[in-house]
Amino acid sequence: MTQRTYVIGVGMTKFEKPGSREWDYPDMARESGTLALEDAGVGYEQVEQAHVGFVYGDSTAGQRAVYELGHTGIPITNVNNNCSTGSTALYLAAQAVRFGQADCALALGFEKMLAGSLAAGFADREQPLMKHMVALGELYPMAMPPAPYMFGAAGLEHQEKYGTTDEQFARIAEKNHRHSANNPYAQFQDVHTLEEILASRPIYGPLTKLQCSPTSEGSAAAVIASERFVDEHGLGDRAVEILGQAMVTDTPATFTDPTAANLVGYDMTATAARKVYEQADLGPDDFSVIELHDCFSTNELLTYEALGLCAPGEGGKLIDSGETTYGGRWVVNPAGGLISKGHPLGATGLAQCAELTWQLRGTADARQVDRAAAPGGAALQHNIGLGGAAVVTAYRKA
Repeated sequence: MTQRTYVIGVGMTKFEKPGSREWDYPDMARESGTLALEDAGVGYEQVEQAHVGFVYGDSTAGQRAVYELGHTGIPITNVNNNCSTGSTALYLAAQAVRFGQADCALALGFEKMLAGSLAAGFADREQPLMKHMVALGELYPMAMPPAPYMFGAAGLEHQEKYGTTDEQFARIAEKNHRHSANNPYAQFQDVHTLEEILASRPIYGPLTKLQCSPTSEGSAAAVIASERFVDEHGLGDRAVEILGQAMVTDTPATFTDPTAANLVGYDMTATAARKVYEQADLGPDDFSVIELHDCFSTNELLTYEALGLCAPGEGGKLIDSGETTYGGRWVVNPAGGLISKGHPLGATGLAQCAELTWQLRGTADARQVDRAAAPGGAALQHNIGLGGAAVVTAYRKA
């Protein structure tokens, strides 16, 4: 048997440039976790499970982080799923509640990162992305570091197939930088013109520096509860229901007939989205606000198509139309996206959850999407990690 599942509290720190703030990961977790519990109006002693995500950290760092909130002997799991780590922690907490293992669970993510491009942690063993890199290297000349190469190659492929322009990719970054100006939690709050974005340092393919997410530090958390817990504690006015949720790992399409798009998760995203739409009995047009994984501008455009916001090949026209910003059909990445809000890997998916919870409650301040807080308003979340895992979640205010 399953039970209806709700987000009842969220919290996050400001995302910061690595080394710019005197803090360690327990400080981050204490801040975001305390805010989420206070937002829910519950004490840590009411939490029955905790799922804690991070990528760069030692084993049981999740326990050390959550011990800042208390010591109650509950199960605590450590989650590492690359850039979808935060959403994976959310997925596990929601599953625990949905299937009756807990009435109240905590999902928390944090990251303390080093400046510069992401680097491998171990040099004496197979790298998790080697299979993907080898397949992509047969399509486009290999370059380092891996992430901008992989997503830049996917952008080149889209240009070759559909005629997408450098300007169309850059417009996505212009939109997200503009959105982040209204987000006090964002690492960057600078507005950049299209010309500035195109003129910034070339990275790979159509990507320039201002179209790439930075390394970041920070934390975010969410408290998940059952319908019974919500009713018993009178939390219906702040509860946001998880209508559908799916996690998908690499499909046969990733390697049997590889494309650059599938090697960076297009098929995973499309498969997860179809499952969520079926669970929620909703389609792309039913959502007014979307937080999606724009680690690079090229991936936001690919994700438009994978989520069904437009047909394959039409992502460039969609960004040109203005339908993905305020006044359009959807507001995509109102918090600034990973490009401008920042991307502390373990926290990203939970920061997306926090933003959508605020949007559906109508408490997102200058970022508020009015239709999201209207009766029946729904929100969609997408978070992806290469290697690979895509998590898609649909929400609606209770």
